[in-house]
Amino acid sequence: MNKKDFDYDLIIIGGGVGGHAAAVHGVKCGLKTVLIEMNDIGGTCVNRGCIPSKALLATAKKVRELQNLNHLQKLGIQVDEVKFDREKIADHATNLVNKIRQDLTNSLKHLKVEIIYGQGKIIDNQTVNVLTNNSEQKITAKNIILSPGSSPFVPPGIEIDHDTVFTSDEAVKLKQLPEWIAIIGSGYIGLEFSDIYTALGCEVTIVEALDNLIPGFDTEISKFAQRKLIDSRNIETYSGVFASKIIPGKPVVIELTDVKTKQIVDILEVDSCLVATGRIPTTSNLGLDNVGIELEKGFIPINNKMQVINNGQVIPHIWSIGDVTGKMMLAHVASGQGVIAVENICGRSMEIDYRSIPAATFTEPEISYVGLTESAARELGKLENFEITSVKAYFKGNSKALAEGEADGFVKVIFRKDSGELLGVHIIGPHASDLIQEAANSIGQHQTVQNLAFNIHTHPTLSEVLDDAYKKALTVSNKN
Repeated sequence: MNKKDFDYDLIIIGGGVGGHAAAVHGVKCGLKTVLIEMNDIGGTCVNRGCIPSKALLATAKKVRELQNLNHLQKLGIQVDEVKFDREKIADHATNLVNKIRQDLTNSLKHLKVEIIYGQGKIIDNQTVNVLTNNSEQKITAKNIILSPGSSPFVPPGIEIDHDTVFTSDEAVKLKQLPEWIAIIGSGYIGLEFSDIYTALGCEVTIVEALDNLIPGFDTEISKFAQRKLIDSRNIETYSGVFASKIIPGKPVVIELTDVKTKQIVDILEVDSCLVATGRIPTTSNLGLDNVGIELEKGFIPINNKMQVINNGQVIPHIWSIGDVTGKMMLAHVASGQGVIAVENICGRSMEIDYRSIPAATFTEPEISYVGLTESAARELGKLENFEITSVKAYFKGNSKALAEGEADGFVKVIFRKDSGELLGVHIIGPHASDLIQEAANSIGQHQTVQNLAFNIHTHPTLSEVLDDAYKKALTVSNKN
């Protein structure tokens, strides 16, 4: 098929933030682009994830600050009783979602990206069948990007009624503030919603199947986070048990089973239950079999250029980005993957470095990280025959943090003993989500603590806590 025979240069299936980024970059690179979306532009992040949850977290933070009378009195502030309106808090999140979704849609229209609302299904490597409410059509393109996203995972035995038992999709709408809510899972989704619910006066029970709460973070960060985000609040916890059965109703009945013995250990009766057990890729009805795509652990396999592969072999003209690839299920990863996919489509070879991509949890205090945990760095050191070490710097030694009365937390820096190369940075404390980007850029550039220790940071700012950590790392490095 000649170029003139194609309807488009690029078809993108899925209009989340990854698909949006790919479409914008594609048009800017001169590609005639069409975006196919089943529901709303912006996908999970804008409509049911990052954006509404951060709006709720912003409100929760304000309420928590105003309720902390000791903190305010130290600053010379006297506050009367704090009151809030659940409906207006929910409206704030909804209004923000509507604005950002419209902004994204307008940006596509401005760039003349064609948008088709419907279901896209691959027929062959360069043909997609599009089913809308009113019609069905086949369109062709030189290349196809798959960006269908993900959906909440609901384990077996759990019944969702979207009212008393629900996922994060419903939780961001804040239709209720139950007196007692159980949250299944203590990952970043569970943590963020426990932050929201406790700030707004709910009693919370967290159920975690793993032995340790707050899994997935560096061990020292997890321990500190548990003290700050769970132990110091009105939160009951279970670990090493899972919800083997959840029955919606009033009350919600939750059967808890020991992971190891498989014996029922408790029955909870709560007002509501949030199931925050992770997300699974959306891969049905995409026509993957038609082009020989075989899923790996449920995900679409890709290489670092975003090309879809099968047993290591590239499937021509098919690319994939976002949650469905299972690399890092984060909105900014999907956006970055979208741009990189387009660059490779245009013949400019580019690969992604996942180790240099940061992540953040927007609790109070915030948690962020980039690169390797200390345990992962030690494992890599064993494989590649090098030693690692780590240092910590504390916000309690930071002038800006002390001035604001928010000096809890620390920065942990992990690096190679021999070369000083930065391998990982983990932060828990004020504005951790903003501070981590400097470290991410440094890891992406393979910077060493010997170089980073001589960077000059603005005074007085929170960024100086990183400066302190790098200078400590230099001292340790010089002793080796």
